[in-house]
Amino acid sequence: MLQELHVSNYALIDRIDVNFYPGLNIITGETGAGKSIMLGALSLILGARADSRTVRRTEKKSVIECMFDPSDAPELCGMFDEADIDWEPAQCILRREISPSGRSRAFINDTPVSLSFLREVALKLVDVHSQHQNQLLSDENFQRSIIDALADNGSRLERYAELFNNYRTALRKLKVAKSKLQHTNENAELIEYQLERLEKFDLKSGEQAELERERDRQAELTDLKSSFDTALDILSTNKRNILSGLNDVIDACADIEPVLDANSRIRERLEQARIELTDIAETLSDANENLAADPAELEYIEQRLEQLYELQKRHKVASEEELIQLRDRLRADLAHLEEGPAAIAELETSARKARAAARAAAKEITEARTKAAAAFANMLRERAVPLGMKNLRCEIRVESTDMTASGMDRIEFLFAFNKNQPLIPVQGAASGGEISRLMLCIKAIVADRMKLPSIVFDEVDTGVSGDVAARMGTMMQDIARNIQVIVITHLPQVAAKGAHHFKVYKEDDDTATHTRISELSTEARVDELSMMLGGDRASEATRMAARTLLGLEP
Repeated sequence: MLQELHVSNYALIDRIDVNFYPGLNIITGETGAGKSIMLGALSLILGARADSRTVRRTEKKSVIECMFDPSDAPELCGMFDEADIDWEPAQCILRREISPSGRSRAFINDTPVSLSFLREVALKLVDVHSQHQNQLLSDENFQRSIIDALADNGSRLERYAELFNNYRTALRKLKVAKSKLQHTNENAELIEYQLERLEKFDLKSGEQAELERERDRQAELTDLKSSFDTALDILSTNKRNILSGLNDVIDACADIEPVLDANSRIRERLEQARIELTDIAETLSDANENLAADPAELEYIEQRLEQLYELQKRHKVASEEELIQLRDRLRADLAHLEEGPAAIAELETSARKARAAARAAAKEITEARTKAAAAFANMLRERAVPLGMKNLRCEIRVESTDMTASGMDRIEFLFAFNKNQPLIPVQGAASGGEISRLMLCIKAIVADRMKLPSIVFDEVDTGVSGDVAARMGTMMQDIARNIQVIVITHLPQVAAKGAHHFKVYKEDDDTATHTRISELSTEARVDELSMMLGGDRASEATRMAARTLLGLEP
């Protein structure tokens, strides 16, 4: 429901603030007073194109702001959450700003949004119908929703939606399986070759790490063997080794012993050194023989690892586990070649069953829609003819289509407003006023069955008067029991039906003309209706007629 409208610095409006109410709100005013300006401002909230020429004072921006109660549009909560917009269950503020250069900005609850998102949200809150604008009546989704509401298709549609989703899921599984089988067939030889190589390699989980550890150990042993060989070579195995040279020293000292100091014990000390070095050489030789370095084993390990790394590179994987997973996957793919046709046949059966179930549910919806469409066409004509459309013909076509998320039907409203006129879609058949009156009739029929946005009718009464106008006013009262209705009218019979009455007027000051709007008191309403009845000239008779229209005592 539209609660407040604020407009500033727009056309003839320097600033207006107006509060609207539940039920039927009436707006009247002389031609040129600015009613269309207010409607133009409201249309900007609905995404209309901005025009810098509407900026009243070029040193500041134009601002149009609407405050809504969104409780009748709970689906907005999810939309706001996805768009990261603060959600207030009792208040939703839509704002449009236009700079003097013509640049436009849109906001919802002070969060910048795209113009398309502003429009999407606004259309769930308010619908404006004017002589030149129709928001919903020609929309296929809206037409279908009307018929579904009259057909009480809510539970049927919920069941169908579940079955249709099951069918789509079954189709997706079948498509994936067929694609996989086709791909496997096309690459069968390659898969067999790759699998043969991997199976021949016979890779075990954890083997790579074990091979790398053993390679490092073998390499370390090889280095140790080299050190042992060097030490033994110097000590005992080389032609000029330490032990051999020491024996020569001992022999030489035997000749010079007489001239040595008896206390020097040279030969004894050299003999002890020879014994110690001999023991060291034997110890090193024993340790060297006990080392298990195996060059052949190391070569095998290096070759195995090289093959493993080459397989990883060839198959573009980073580990042995991924190679094992690939091997198992290739095995499964080849098995699928044998089992695939049977699995696909099973999936095809499931898809056929899901399709049959969804089609059966869709047919129930179609039957209900067909009955409701015929009844609705009759109801619409019955309500529209008394509103000045005596030649109206209406046909609601329910045509078969492929299954979609909404069923198997395409619904189209066709109208003819004149004799001998063919039935055609409403946007090509009706004037703005006729479309508005049709929407008025539709709202009267479905208002108690659908959650509809607030509606604004502009010049819905064009070309009618007298009893027709009174009937229209009564119909608006009926609609307004369920949704908010705002009507811009020139007819006193319609204006008198409103629960709240606003007047748009011009006011001059020393420098400019301004558009104003004010809510009328009871007596002010009498005066306004009297002027409307008297053609701008009120009299006692028109005042009495105005009081009668308002249900007041003369």
